Amino acid sequence: METITTAGETRLDVLERIERRVLWLATAIVDHANRVRPNPSGLKVGGHQASSASLTTIMTSLWFRHLRAEDRVSVKPHASPVLHAINYLLGRLDTSYLTTLRAFGGLQSYPSRTKDPDPVDYSTGSVGIGATAPVWGALARRYLSSVGDVEHGPVGRQYSLLGDAELDEGAVWEAVLDANVLDLGEVVWIVDVNRQSLDRVIPGIAIGRVRGMFEAAGWQVLTVKYGTLLEELFARPGGQALRTRMDEMSNPEYQRLLRCGPGELRDRLVDGVEPVATAVAHLDDDALRASIRNLGGHDLDALDHVYRSIDDTRPTVIFAYTIKGRGLPMEGHPQNHSALLTAEQLGELAAGLGVDESEPWARFADDSDAGRWCADTAARLDRPEPRPASPPPLPADLGRTPAGTATTQAALGRALLDLSRLAPETARRIVTVSPDVASTTNLGGWVNKVGVWSARERVDWFADNAETILHWRERPTGQHIELGIAETNLVGLLGELGATWSRWGQPLLPIGVLYDPFLARALEPWSFGIYAGGQSILVGTPSGVTLAPEGGAHQSITTPSIGLEQPGCVTYEPAFAVDVEWILLAALGRLGRPDGCSAYLRLSTRPVDQTLAAVPTDPSARERRRRQAVAGGYPLRRAARPDVTIAAMGAVVPEALTAADRLDAAGVAADVVCVTSADVLFRAVRARQGQDDGPMWILDQTLPGERACPLVTVLDGHPHTLTFLATVNRVPHTALGVTRFGQSGSLAEVYRHHGIAADDIVQAALDLSE
Repeated sequence: METITTAGETRLDVLERIERRVLWLATAIVDHANRVRPNPSGLKVGGHQASSASLTTIMTSLWFRHLRAEDRVSVKPHASPVLHAINYLLGRLDTSYLTTLRAFGGLQSYPSRTKDPDPVDYSTGSVGIGATAPVWGALARRYLSSVGDVEHGPVGRQYSLLGDAELDEGAVWEAVLDANVLDLGEVVWIVDVNRQSLDRVIPGIAIGRVRGMFEAAGWQVLTVKYGTLLEELFARPGGQALRTRMDEMSNPEYQRLLRCGPGELRDRLVDGVEPVATAVAHLDDDALRASIRNLGGHDLDALDHVYRSIDDTRPTVIFAYTIKGRGLPMEGHPQNHSALLTAEQLGELAAGLGVDESEPWARFADDSDAGRWCADTAARLDRPEPRPASPPPLPADLGRTPAGTATTQAALGRALLDLSRLAPETARRIVTVSPDVASTTNLGGWVNKVGVWSARERVDWFADNAETILHWRERPTGQHIELGIAETNLVGLLGELGATWSRWGQPLLPIGVLYDPFLARALEPWSFGIYAGGQSILVGTPSGVTLAPEGGAHQSITTPSIGLEQPGCVTYEPAFAVDVEWILLAALGRLGRPDGCSAYLRLSTRPVDQTLAAVPTDPSARERRRRQAVAGGYPLRRAARPDVTIAAMGAVVPEALTAADRLDAAGVAADVVCVTSADVLFRAVRARQGQDDGPMWILDQTLPGERACPLVTVLDGHPHTLTFLATVNRVPHTALGVTRFGQSGSLAEVYRHHGIAADDIVQAALDLSE
């Protein structure tokens, strides 16, 4: 690092100059957004100058010294200005964007793969999710490599830069503890230990306990607490007492030292301890002030050493001690999280950093040492944009017409097995993921066929046991990944498996299966994964109060409407096995492509007579039914002249058909519409209004105007999910569904309790037809 450059400086001097410029640019980007750019609404723009300053040295050292083209980094959300500043110095961001932080079409508030104009490896912003994304990115890269879709080149490290307060998130520990993660030696977390959260200085000294938790999980734990100046002081007479004093000092006490004047700083630090006084006696006030701030996360030499100490055979966490707001007037203040420099303070900062404030966005001259370093770094980190390969062709129909009784949950497993037989190239790209529920969600047959993925092959000690039905063969060629009981891990991995088409140019077709009542637990990280560009299929099964004996703890209520409201996702709730097949194939066909999207399937364990589906035998009529099922619904029964229409979705379709029979016996003719997707039908309604892109034609085939009559909607979920259907023809309407917590009982009892039984449908129809 100490090599002399052409200007007579050491390389450390040049890197410090780059570090100062990064700090300036990050600070000025936020300043311009808040104080310079016009803001007619007066709405707070925001930004995080203090949080950016905390990570500036860490990121400068990482990018300009250690990062390689094959590496990827997830950047702490509040440090996005630092990332943009570095990208700008590397020539990856146009000057015009530096004034657009949090402006429409400009730099996003937090790093975004899909919306920022400069290179961003991982979208962050949802606390804890960005931290864990590189873990699942590493696993996805390993999976691709093991199935032969990525050339065996350098794997690359997967870095996470996260704040210490982010370690409060449960998602972090779910990832750390998962058994699959211990094999991922390319994972490196760098924790910015600035000892502050949004509102306060964190009172306790908790890092020792947290270090122990990582060590117990098998991670390599490295700490860079003090910089060169402090380490030199510790080696002097009285230095051990000074180290003990600083180690045992509470977080708030240390932060208070940063806000002291010279005399007060010395008095507070020494605190009457003679050896401490001896250790700092030779320092003048400026040197003492600099030394007390010389934490490891702001020392380029110390960081260089710790980065070179990373062991790539297991995951690594680095605790780098920093000061929030380092180098800015608000450094170390408890309420500096959203603080902004004044114009006067910004001018003083520019002078102190050697920047001409009249040219705030100036890059280094090309022929300067710093300019050459930036150019060399840009060349070292250059990587070609992947050219996404097209997913293999996918059949629209596997040709199966189920008979007897079947469940939609079992139909999923059957369809996967059929696909592996009839379309092996497509099936090879499918990877299923579940949180320890593969057998109870009917994936057993699929798992037996394709095996369980593992970074290394493990012995199946029950392979020769005749009583073992589910064979757990773990090997690098398996296509099912089993996680612990942690839904956040499940959807985090789904997001990264679903992003391989854009990261490495090779599409996977990931399907995650979890119990539907736990969808809400996984919703936020799954939604964030979709926002970040991941495309996957999430299957919630079993679902609804149809899980009658299971009771209210396992009976989902709001999930149908959640799916309808989720951007970047198409939601289905089929009633019959053949619908599951068609819908699954259509959903798989939307994955792994630039214009693709995710899907959510809500399935049931209720056995249903498959002859009720009345699947046409004529090929053209069957194709018509398939298109309707994928487009949101189809007419299941037509009366000569209907008095009422019953639109039912999912497990309660048999109740709708039974109700139609009873109504017919009472002289009330009923049409029955099988809704397969409230989501797609709602898009069709909005398309008719000119507000969305949806299949408007399906409305004329499911609810044609010439057959308009009073409407009863019913589903095993919240009734408001289907209420919009009444607006198609503006007819009188009654919505039946579940609005209360469930309880255990028989199916008939539970349906009656919630008012979704056949009798309730009949009564609603009679009330409307009077």
